[in-house]
This record gives sequence, C-alpha cells and structure tokens, in this order.
Amino acid sequence: MNDNVKAAEARVLDGSVWADFCDALKEAGQLLDAEQAPQDVFSRTEGYRYLSRMLRAGLESFLESGDPLFPELRCPAHETIKLGADNPDNHYQSASIDPNHDYRITGTRGTVDYLGFGTVINRYSSGGGMKTDGWLDSRDMDINPDGTLEIIVSQNRQPGNWLPMGPETNSLNVRQTFQDRRSETRAEIRIERIGAEHERPAPLSAEKLDRGLLGAVQFMRNTTGLFEGWAESFLPTVNQVAPADQAYCQAIGGDPNIYYFHSSWELAEDEALLIHAPEVPDCQTWNFVLQNWWMESLDYRYHTIHYNKHSAHYEPDGSVVIVVSHQQPPQANWVETAGHRRGTLCWRWIGASEHPPVNARVVKFSELALA
Repeated sequence: MNDNVKAAEARVLDGSVWADFCDALKEAGQLLDAEQAPQDVFSRTEGYRYLSRMLRAGLESFLESGDPLFPELRCPAHETIKLGADNPDNHYQSASIDPNHDYRITGTRGTVDYLGFGTVINRYSSGGGMKTDGWLDSRDMDINPDGTLEIIVSQNRQPGNWLPMGPETNSLNVRQTFQDRRSETRAEIRIERIGAEHERPAPLSAEKLDRGLLGAVQFMRNTTGLFEGWAESFLPTVNQVAPADQAYCQAIGGDPNIYYFHSSWELAEDEALLIHAPEVPDCQTWNFVLQNWWMESLDYRYHTIHYNKHSAHYEPDGSVVIVVSHQQPPQANWVETAGHRRGTLCWRWIGASEHPPVNARVVKFSELALA
C-alpha cells in the first residue's frame, strides 16, 4: 500500500476528507463578492444556484464518470446545469479519455443538423481552460446507409473515421446542434475503450473518493472564477454585439466551426435592445442567446431567450431584427429578459466563411411601435 492510499484512507476514517470538502465549498462562495459582480438580491440568488450547479457538474465529472478506462458519455450542460455561454440549441456530451489507450465510438447519426466530435485538453479544474487537439465533423465522415457510424479515437492514424488525440488529451467533447428540436432526431452514440470488453471497473476506493471530491470543488471554484472574469471583460461593450477574441474562445473550449460575439447588456424597465443583423451570411446556422451575469443561458424551458436560423423571422431584405425587452414588443423576434435587468449575451455564426457585423442600440420601448 503506497503513501497516497494510506493518506486517503486515514482522511476517510477521521472525516477530514469531508470536512475539507465542505471548507472548500464555503471558500468558493466568495466568488459572488467579485469586485464587479452585481450585488443585488436577484443576481446573488442566481449566483448561489450557479455554484450549486457547478458543484453537481463537478461531482458528476470527477466522482461518478471520470474513469478514462471505462468512459461514459454524459451531458455536462443542459437545462439546469449551464456554464460559459451554453447554447440552448446544443446537446452537449463529454467523456474522460486517456491518450495511452484507443477508443471506439459507435451509434446512429440521427437527423440532428450538426454533429461534431473533438478531443481536448480540459484544464477547467485548474483554471486553465480547454485546448482542442483533434476535430471530426460528421459532414466529413463515412456514414453507413442505415445511419450507423464508427469512429476510432487514437494518437496513431487509423483507416476510416479517425479522431486524433494528442499526448495530453484527457477528454472527448461532442456537440449536437439542432435547428428544430421538435423535428430532428439526436444522434445516439456510445464510447468504449478498445480491449476492455471483458473488464470491469474497480470498486470505489478511499483514494478515488478523496481525489473526486477535491477535483469537483476545484472545478467549481476555477470554472466559475474563469467565467465571472470573462463576464467582467464584457462591460466595456455593454449593449453591443461585439466580436469576441476568437483565439481566447478556442482556448476555453469553443467550437472551431463557430465565430463568436460576446458582450454584456443592461436595460431599464422602459428600454429595449434593438439588434439588427443587416447581412446573414451563407452558413450552417446562426443563433443569438441571452444570458445572466454568470453566463448561463436564461431559462429556455419556459421563456423564449434565443433564436436561430430556423426559428427567426426574417425581414423582406433578408436581414434579421431581434428585440430584447422586458415586455412583448410589436416585432416578431422577441427575446424575453425573464425577470433580469442585466447579463451577458452571445451571437454565433456557425459554419460561415464570412462573419459580418451585428448592430445593436438601446431604444425606449415606446419607440418600437415606430421601428
């Protein structure tokens, strides 16, 4: 028995493994006191919920599904776990992998508009963001006539559909992007380590528990800190749709197929944000999403907080006008603020060769009837 195992077992027996975890959670709550973070009751209430969501995400990732020998595709961001300007049009999936092993992805393609696979170096738990090592788009894959697919994930090139890993790859990310969730079918896929067909994972150990709890709280603290700082950087472009630093977007896990715009917004009760995309380029799709200060998409289960290429109404000249307001405007594309007065926003050109600007200005709500 090595020293790490002995130390972990001692921490479990004396309870310090749990006490230290709880102390770290308490310390992580200081994020809400960041200098430029809003201090009103509503924003802090959402902030504490955000921390609880990141804790759930961390526990799922580091304690329940973090074994690269037996990877499991899970959904890390969804209706009640949101982070880093999540896209409501996406079904996200992630799995822990190890570049010293090879993996096989199998399943059915479905009809979802976009399906992309990426191998990444995920350093969110240490505050280092995420770097893409390999990328495979379903449009460049060989799909069987019956819709089934197979991908080999490895460092060494393989025939057929191959997704490369680098020597530091530690995670697989999958993005499924819908234009119309009601009519499109999600891809159903699974991943397995090649050669593990007759193996089983070891039972939970004290060392795994200790490592998992520590990893979960580090993820919670560093990820929330990363995105809170990013939200602060949007303040100089408040109420604009401003091009983001694309290199930085990629460094924290952005899709290489996407050109991003990020900014902040703040509206009084009698104001509206009038957004105009005068030119919509030829693209796979586009979308606009309204978010809170913590860069969580607003609750799209009950509110219309985003539009895309399929769902938006277009002007006769092919342009798009979107209105962000607290009450319903006469215009077609209303984005609800859902009780919020301020937050962040994101516009994406997806699969476009050109990235034209998107204009925005604050108007009085009463002026919208004249627009």
